[in-house]
Amino acid sequence: MIDSSAIKMRFAALSPLLDERGRRRFAAAEALAAGRGGIAAVSRATGIARSTIGYGLREIRGQVADAAPGCVRREGAGRPSATAKQPTLLADLESLVDPQTRGDPMSPLRWTTKSLRKLAAALGEMGHKVGKTVVSNLLHDLGYSLQANRKTLEGSSHPDRDAQFQHIAETVEKALCDGQPAISVDTKKKELVGDFKNFGREYRPAGDPECVRVHDFIDPALGRASPYGVYDIANDSGWVSVGIDHDTSAFAVNAIRSWWENDGGARFPNATTLTITADGGASNGSRVRLWKLELQKLADETGLEIVVRHFPPGTSKWNKIEHRLFSFITRNWRGRPLIDYCTIVELIGATTSSKGLTVRCALDEAAYPVGVKVSDAEMADLNIMRDEFHGDWNYSIVPRTNPQG
Repeated sequence: MIDSSAIKMRFAALSPLLDERGRRRFAAAEALAAGRGGIAAVSRATGIARSTIGYGLREIRGQVADAAPGCVRREGAGRPSATAKQPTLLADLESLVDPQTRGDPMSPLRWTTKSLRKLAAALGEMGHKVGKTVVSNLLHDLGYSLQANRKTLEGSSHPDRDAQFQHIAETVEKALCDGQPAISVDTKKKELVGDFKNFGREYRPAGDPECVRVHDFIDPALGRASPYGVYDIANDSGWVSVGIDHDTSAFAVNAIRSWWENDGGARFPNATTLTITADGGASNGSRVRLWKLELQKLADETGLEIVVRHFPPGTSKWNKIEHRLFSFITRNWRGRPLIDYCTIVELIGATTSSKGLTVRCALDEAAYPVGVKVSDAEMADLNIMRDEFHGDWNYSIVPRTNPQG
């Protein structure tokens, strides 16, 4: 009589030490020693499929080709990938999530909000046999990610939204193809400085959580940090200026200036244009006069023609910087109280990603007063060229021959 409990005990003791090939050979050896009914008994005791045990027996008897030294399976063994069995699978999946089908940013500003189940079902209607797990893996390999909606007062249904997404994507792609810099800019959520709770968790000794304040009332001595980010789309690199004063247009443009002086200028020594994608509001808003005036100063200083593309109202989360830079910063400092500005700068500067993201960070201690007025005369002096399509969202600022101010 076969002692299944003994087989189970031996398998439990050895299984953690064995790879797939070792477990298969162990099960086959036990079945061979057990004799008649051994395969069924070993399968019940170990949970290994009878077919796998049978294959192990054929290996032991030399009836099948063995794997190369150091390999678990012989060459060509294992289930072929879904894309190998279905050559058009990737192309069909991309056709379903191609941003042009929804009028949203195309590569390198691609995204999808379709669910995995719906995509798998749609692929099924196209003749493919694939589940949501495979779809998820394929989307990851293709560089797609799920993006959430953003609630705004204006809503997200501007009639020209889709056309503007297309316009932004074409402008960015042309800049990258021409070897010109293209950046995505925005202000990250302002953070309280001090021993306040920061959402998320990190590993610490058991029973020794870091103590923080109960109430999130601003510390007047420390204030808030305003991280303004610049994401270099071509090089997957970021620059963050951490401000200690107000988040104004002057602060925003100075962050772009700092990126150019410390990073961008060296990366693009032959640049003639600088393409900027930005939200439609806040310090880099399309209607903010000071934003345009400060960009004119930057254009005059650098000699670059600055091409600006604003996202429509309610769609700022589709700006590249949100999910290529800010999301990784948030992940890097999760569970860490931002006790002082030095800590914030160090945590941001230490941010990386598995795809190769690098980030540099610096503290901007300058004062940026609010309420700065830009006169009609100053606006008239700007060398600004507006596009025929939505000139309020799309414009270029050209260096002045005789810059003033």
